Amino acid sequence: MTQLDSPAPSFSGTPVGVSAEAPLRTASSRLAGLDGLRALAVTGVLLYHFFPNALPGGFIGVDVFFVISGFLITGLLVSERARSGRISLPQFWRRRLRRLVPPLIPVLLVCSSAAWLIGGDLLVTLGRQLVGALTFSYNWVSIASSSSYFSADEPELFRNLWSLAVEEQFYLVWPLLLVALLLIRRPRIRLTLVLLLAAASAVWMGILFEPGTDPTRVYFGSDTHSFGLAIGAALALILQRPADPTAELPRLRPWLGLGAVIALVGLSIWMPSESAFTYRGGLAIVALLTALVIWASVRPGRFGTRLDSAPLRYLGTRSYSIYLWHWPILVLLQLVWPTHGATEDLARVILVGVLAAVVTLLAAEGSYRWVEQPVRRFGFRGALRQLAARRHLSRVDRQIVIGSLLVAVLFCAGTGAALLTAPSLTSAQAAIARGEAAMKAAAASAAEAAQRADSVTIPLRAHDATVLPAGERMTAVGDSVMLASAPELQAAFPGIVIDAAVSRGMGAAPDIIDSLKQADQLRPIVVVGLGTNGPIDSDDLERIQSTIGPTRQLIVINAFAERHWTQGVNQTLADFSAHSPRIELADWSTAIAPHTDVLADDNIHPGPTGGRIYADCIAEALQRLENLPPAQQPGPNRLLLLP
Repeated sequence: MTQLDSPAPSFSGTPVGVSAEAPLRTASSRLAGLDGLRALAVTGVLLYHFFPNALPGGFIGVDVFFVISGFLITGLLVSERARSGRISLPQFWRRRLRRLVPPLIPVLLVCSSAAWLIGGDLLVTLGRQLVGALTFSYNWVSIASSSSYFSADEPELFRNLWSLAVEEQFYLVWPLLLVALLLIRRPRIRLTLVLLLAAASAVWMGILFEPGTDPTRVYFGSDTHSFGLAIGAALALILQRPADPTAELPRLRPWLGLGAVIALVGLSIWMPSESAFTYRGGLAIVALLTALVIWASVRPGRFGTRLDSAPLRYLGTRSYSIYLWHWPILVLLQLVWPTHGATEDLARVILVGVLAAVVTLLAAEGSYRWVEQPVRRFGFRGALRQLAARRHLSRVDRQIVIGSLLVAVLFCAGTGAALLTAPSLTSAQAAIARGEAAMKAAAASAAEAAQRADSVTIPLRAHDATVLPAGERMTAVGDSVMLASAPELQAAFPGIVIDAAVSRGMGAAPDIIDSLKQADQLRPIVVVGLGTNGPIDSDDLERIQSTIGPTRQLIVINAFAERHWTQGVNQTLADFSAHSPRIELADWSTAIAPHTDVLADDNIHPGPTGGRIYADCIAEALQRLENLPPAQQPGPNRLLLLP
């Protein structure tokens, strides 16, 4: 995400078609094309976050930044060694801190104070987030706490800082490795070792990725997501050859750079975050394509200069601040003006996205002018000396300075208040904890009921059209939505056995149901509520139906969540339930849609009232499954259960 405050690397090697005297930089001492490439990358990330359905693969912009960073950092270090015979690591690290920290601090203070004013779930993990941000360990802190980058219903104010942490860890470790690497005299061996590091990271990502599960671990990990940085470093070693300045480089045509840009745009449109291809080669391809664009850009010619057109150059020079501000601004606006992703909310989603973009650009411009540029020119102490040297300020200027200091103090106080008043659990976590407590309290009676399952027969009386099976005949397998509804399910269906867990997907259901069947604990009516956490494979549904056999009945519960796979999940479940009289759909999505006020702040997990609606959906599905007419008298779920 960063730009370098140092001059562009001085390439001693000469790409084919470039004379030895021709510089690989623009007149402003910046390598041609890189600002334009940054602009394309940050635009992709903004579109991915602001309008998720418009650019499903826009997250690859982060990988573009990684390659640029690896390329520039390595070029600077190698150039320094070529000039002076050594690399000053303390000076390098000071430059990195001077570049990264000043724009970051206002983001943390301003957005934390705004979150305190809004309150709610956003404050729960704020302390952990600030620690991760200030220590540049946000990615590992998030992994340790099982946070999800791809979850729209668990907003973290500074989630985007994971990539800054990966880069800063690279800046800490890579110079040490490069110093040792440059002791090797043969350039090909150096290059081979760097490429092997890149390949190892990409392969490790593919190995750790598990289809159907949240990919945050492999996406956030510095070990699994450093191949882009290494590929950028390898490109710098190719273009800088202090050991052999007369060696000929492979020819690279400018049209290859254009083709690589087109391919990157295509991947940002068609490569979704949950695809196995993304983590098993897709992101590595993005890094290689980015390297081609850089190579084509930095050689003299029209490709790099055209990529650095005025609008793209403007965005590129401010890309770091844009990236820092965009995510917390979006999260805060969505809390003030909630959108639930429904069709009727489409206009609101667009308006919030546009407003977030405008506010982001204004904040980034202010940061660039009044924070980044002064510190970049004069350093920390130099910028303060410049301010102190202006002794004869006008009254207006003095008021501006005093007002700015007061505002800074207020933001510090607001951040402190946010940390002191932060709740320990989100509303969703509280709902889940309530369900877990109910299940734990009912564990003994559930075990006893499971032992009686084969010997208890609950007759259905044909003359009583309002009688439903009791809970002793029901086994429920679900995710955290079912878990949060557990107290209401136990009240509505006494004796029901519930096996529910957080982050569980439909892929886990066949094995769970088979284990219950093998243990002779699977009851005549099976309820499955798994669709919140990912797409559904029809094969899993067929396996569930095959496992329960022809003598049991099945109820599947659809999903209500602001996730791009929800519509497909619900359609798959509707089609599946329609083809057999022994399968019925519990339409939780339709039932809860008018009552989202009874859900937690994540707009997914139900509280007590929502839990009763959840139980009602199952009861109504049972009513249809048993071919019973609607209930005529009140009772649990408005239906009469057999005592």
